[in-house]
This record gives sequence, C-alpha cells and structure tokens, in this order.
Amino acid sequence: MSWGILCDLLSGVNKYSTGIGRIWVAVVFIFRLLVYIAATENIWKYEHDEFECNIKQPGCENVCFDHLFPVSHIRLRALQLIMVSTPSLLVVFHLAYRESRENHHQQKICQSPGEIDGGLLCTYLISLLLKTGFEIVFLALFYKLYNGFKVPHLVKCDVRPCPNTVDCYISKPTEKVIFLYFLVATSCLCMLLNLSELSYLIFKYSMK
Repeated sequence: MSWGILCDLLSGVNKYSTGIGRIWVAVVFIFRLLVYIAATENIWKYEHDEFECNIKQPGCENVCFDHLFPVSHIRLRALQLIMVSTPSLLVVFHLAYRESRENHHQQKICQSPGEIDGGLLCTYLISLLLKTGFEIVFLALFYKLYNGFKVPHLVKCDVRPCPNTVDCYISKPTEKVIFLYFLVATSCLCMLLNLSELSYLIFKYSMK
C-alpha cells in the first residue's frame, strides 16, 4: 500500500487544525507511521516462520499459531493507522463541497482561509470523536488478542489435530511486548490530544 496517500490526506487537513491538531499529525507521522515502517513491520514479519512447537505432528503448529494470533499483528496495526486517519476525509469532503459552492456563487463563503467555522466546525468535531472512538476500539481489540498486552515466552496448546498438550515458543517475546506498550502509549497520547482539541474548540466557540 502507499502510505504517501495517507500523508497527503493529513497534510491537507493540517492547515485547518489547531496547534493541538498539528501535534497529533506529528505524533501519527513520527511515532506511529515511521516506527511501523522502520521497526514494527520487521519484528512481526517472519513470526509464523519463527514460531516453533515441540512436536512434528502435521498441522499442529499451524493451528496453534492461528489460535494464538487469530489476526496478523502487522495488518491489524496498519488497519488501525488507516482507520484513525480516515475521519479526516470528512473534513476534506466538506472543504471540497465548500470550494464547489464558492466557485458556483463566485464568492468566498468563509472570509478567513484556514479558519474553522459553521458547518466545517461540526464536521471537524465529528472527525475528532470518530478518531477517539477508533483508538478505543483498537486498544480493546489489542488487549483482548494479547491478554492484557502480554506476549508469553511459552504457550501451552492443545488444539486439534495436536494429539496432546504441546509447548510452543514465540520468537523475541520481550521485544514484541516493548513495542506493544509503545503502541498503547502512542494511542493513549493521540486520544488525549483528540479530546484536548475537542474540548478546546467547544470552549473557544461557545465563548463566541
């Protein structure tokens, strides 16, 4: 996939964001997208090949791996990045609609370029709520999949066609836990920024 499309999308909305919103974009670019591309993807890339069980029963290792990791960590994290960024599309569509109306009426609807007002403000607030909601959903999903953000060194598996309980070993579990905690920290930081920007905008425009 092309991450450049996502970068262009967020950069286009950035000029309408507050200072808090610009910090959110920086966090997404530096601490989430770049870390994903540079480190996380490589850590989990060969997870299936490095997953080992102390039995050679055909199919046992595969079903144990599927039982432990029902969803690919790489794909799930990529989906998280996409979902928390795409609410910005609402703002992009609203801006495109505004520009279309301005061209049709040959006059500026908003006198201050880059200023959030009226319907655009509502759209922007909705996008912040959606971003926060997606963060919460994915954090809950990661928590459920990884039993409280834990990657054990040893897993006991008794799923068929394994003839009995077998021991399976996960590669680099400590490193994976560190990056899981980093994922949680950056997600919580983004949620905090979204809620702070939401509160700031509501307070600012309610005072007006």
